[in-house]
Amino acid sequence: MAGATALFSGAPASAAVEGYSTVVQNAAVSSITSSLGVSSAQAEQVLRVQDASARTLDRVESALAGRHAGGYLDAAGLPVVNVLDAAGAAEAQRAGATANVVKFSMSQLDSARAALEALPAVPHTTIGTDEKANQVVLTVSDQAVGAEALLAKAGTLGDAVRVEHTTGTMSKAIYNGEAITGGGTRCSAGFNVTRGGQLHIIDAGHCTRAVSQWNVGPSVGASFPTNDYGLIRNTTGSGPGAVTLWNGSTQRISSAANARVGQQICKSGSTTRLTCGVVEATNVTVNYQEGPVYQTVQTSAAVNPGDSGGCLFSGSVGLGITSGMGGGNSYFQPVVEALNAYGASLT
Repeated sequence: MAGATALFSGAPASAAVEGYSTVVQNAAVSSITSSLGVSSAQAEQVLRVQDASARTLDRVESALAGRHAGGYLDAAGLPVVNVLDAAGAAEAQRAGATANVVKFSMSQLDSARAALEALPAVPHTTIGTDEKANQVVLTVSDQAVGAEALLAKAGTLGDAVRVEHTTGTMSKAIYNGEAITGGGTRCSAGFNVTRGGQLHIIDAGHCTRAVSQWNVGPSVGASFPTNDYGLIRNTTGSGPGAVTLWNGSTQRISSAANARVGQQICKSGSTTRLTCGVVEATNVTVNYQEGPVYQTVQTSAAVNPGDSGGCLFSGSVGLGITSGMGGGNSYFQPVVEALNAYGASLT
């Protein structure tokens, strides 16, 4: 019960990618070929290299300490590290990453974020970091009321901040209906985990805060807003470490990691089932009506009400928990943070 996804009906991928079930690989390849205009073989190669590329980014950023401004995966799935000088560029290249010399350090971008976040939170806005553009991005929906101070502050921060406008609300992806249910509310099953020798489900905090008893067991933890993770004690006796694909097959989830900008991902949920896309930003503050949720992952994968709590993943690597959507984007709570908060391990 580690999420819910749908059968993808596209043509079979031409060569298996390690860690990907056939259904998920086909869906991911279709998303990549559609968005990037590349061949299926090129899309498969992106999937093959991106997990190793993400680990390279972790290693290079750790070595560079404060001398970098983040990193991302390029269209080919290869690692790019933002550096501040020629010495940093040489070190990044020696470690196997492409170096991109940028204007703003991570501390400068963090300072710009902090200046915006120091103002009162305005519902239906987001504040995130676009590492590819080396900018903080303030997104303001047409439903936001009272964003004038935010916009004015953004204007004082120069080209460290980019303002984007969108439509609609930033809302939790919760709904009434089926899937995991309780109290008339529907969410989606998240990641099956063990904690203290017992089966649990990591899910969205706004789900577990709203409902005390689900059809799979009781809520035993909730952090929302600020975070959006929660814990359900799984009393069904079944907790496989796999995402259900609704056609009798599954996608194994064998590890967890933090998402990277440019990473090709898929998400599963009980409403939209299997959808795929790309990580657009990390460390995104989403200002819901109920309050802000910090450090989310923003993607282009479709999410709708009822998908809350569902799984974000890249092949066999779990990345996040569905939190909400707005302005054509979807937002996910990083799963590593949730696992650490509860002292839980994937099954």
